[in-house]
Amino acid sequence: MSQEHTSEFKVKDIWRVFWVLAGITAIEFVVALAIPESVMPKPFKVGLYLVLTILKAFYIVAYFMHLKFERINLIYSILLPIVFIAWVIAALIYESNYWLMLGVE
Repeated sequence: MSQEHTSEFKVKDIWRVFWVLAGITAIEFVVALAIPESVMPKPFKVGLYLVLTILKAFYIVAYFMHLKFERINLIYSILLPIVFIAWVIAALIYESNYWLMLGVE
């Protein structure tokens, strides 16, 4: 395999990732700015926006940090702490309402 053919493949792969990221960003802009809340409720918009942002972060980590090409153990050692931290943050946000309700009788 020649060096030129390898470079062409890598460039095509980078352009594919670029267009995927650009498409996800365009969808995020449409969801955040163009769709009124009467058409799509705000909690649904926020949830969709978060899912698209996480998908975009996955592509950035997988391709530009080369995690897609690493062993599964390394991926889990990076991914699992992030999932646990996100879970703790979500649990703390959910439970924080309890402290507000203590003062209300």
